Amino acid sequence: MQIKGSVALVTGANRGLGKAFVQALLAAGAAKVYAAARDPATLEAQPNVVPIKLDVTRPEDIAAVAESAPDLTLLINNAGISGFEGKDQDSNSLTTLRHELETNAVAPLATSLAFAPILAANGGGVIVNMHSALSWVNLPGTLTYSASKAAAWSLTNGLRLQLAAQGTLVVGVHVAFVDTDMTRGIEGVPKASPQDVVQRVLDGVINGQPEVLADETSQQLKQNLSNGIYLRPIS
Repeated sequence: MQIKGSVALVTGANRGLGKAFVQALLAAGAAKVYAAARDPATLEAQPNVVPIKLDVTRPEDIAAVAESAPDLTLLINNAGISGFEGKDQDSNSLTTLRHELETNAVAPLATSLAFAPILAANGGGVIVNMHSALSWVNLPGTLTYSASKAAAWSLTNGLRLQLAAQGTLVVGVHVAFVDTDMTRGIEGVPKASPQDVVQRVLDGVINGQPEVLADETSQQLKQNLSNGIYLRPIS
């Protein structure tokens, strides 16, 4: 799929990777970008960008957006949360797990299913789901976040099979720490730039890749899954 001339929707478009996706899509020649956020006032006004209100955990919001974007050809499920983003939140609590599962796993599936008929009508298109290198391993403090991303990975793999018949490519993206607000409080680890990650993802879309390993860490982890790296403590 070519980015030039495409019509894309990016969830969580007001900051971090989402904002970088919007800019990269415009630079690559996307005809229109629906920039979605819970508060549209936080979105930057610019040509060819349509700001839309979307809380990905609210079915009524998803339905309304699907109704207003019948020309969509590229869906980027980027919105996500993590318990370790806020120091006052218990990153291992059941409440945190429920919130993370709802946003990180259930929501991408819900938006994908809502837009699947539209993508099919427009030639098939592409869905991009942002996972994590933590889909495969746990670090101290990432118990529930890793579980939510592992669930998202599994759902993406199933969705890819389900939508293949209608010509929709479902791309799963794995990446470790990215230099965004979510990881601001995490020190002593390498962080990929949002721009580099986004470019690798868009290259993957153009080349029809079902999986994108967007940084060196995710590449190394994928290579070591057969060695049982997820069974060993990782500091």
